[in-house]
Amino acid sequence: MAGTVRARALAFIAFAALVAGAAPARAGLFDDDEARRAILDIRKQIEQGREERVRQGEQISALSAQVEQLKRSILELNGNIEAQRADNAKVRGQMEELTRVVAELQRKQMDLQQGVDERIRKVEPQKVTVDEREFSVDPDEKRTYDDALAGFKRGEFDRAATGFAGLLKRFPNTGYRQSALFWLGNAQYAQRAYKDAIASFRTLVATAPDSPRAPEALLAIANCQAELKDPKAARRTIDELLSKYPKSEAAQAGRERLASLK
Repeated sequence: MAGTVRARALAFIAFAALVAGAAPARAGLFDDDEARRAILDIRKQIEQGREERVRQGEQISALSAQVEQLKRSILELNGNIEAQRADNAKVRGQMEELTRVVAELQRKQMDLQQGVDERIRKVEPQKVTVDEREFSVDPDEKRTYDDALAGFKRGEFDRAATGFAGLLKRFPNTGYRQSALFWLGNAQYAQRAYKDAIASFRTLVATAPDSPRAPEALLAIANCQAELKDPKAARRTIDELLSKYPKSEAAQAGRERLASLK
């Protein structure tokens, strides 16, 4: 815009000079007031152009300042983002560590609880059901009985007899007494210790006549007596079985056994 004004001014001055030199008679066409107004107008346009350039420069400076401020803001924001990322990573690390610690504590607590439960099981009475009877026994009682019975089932009759006899000696009032006497008699019978077996079976019948093992014990006594070559005693025992427990399976087997006793 300023270049345009300047070009117009120069063209005007040149035209005025040309007219003044070529036709002096026409100088009156341009009086001094008009020339001054034209020059002032040109100066005014030049000044306006200068002011416009100043305003544009100020605008450019302001925009540049805004751009710099924006750059600084972006850098600051990036710094804050990186700091937040670092904080988040630190927090994640702390949470992972806490999770590991909690898991370790939970594992130790479970191990401790299991240890406590195990110790309690070793001393706390337990309920068991044997030969249609439910009763409480100490863990050591149960372990002794189970070991002796397992030995009997494996055919280790000497070990079984020792186990059952030891159980009855250590725990004379044990709830296993009836069952222990029955299996002790069977282990002794298997070892051909017939008199010892008869004593065990008799103790069972005498102390627990209502035991579901009592009929079997009487039949076993008869078998022991037959092995001892005493058929009369065997027949008396079977008669006792038929009299006391006539509807038992042992009584049916006793009737069949009588036929072979002579």
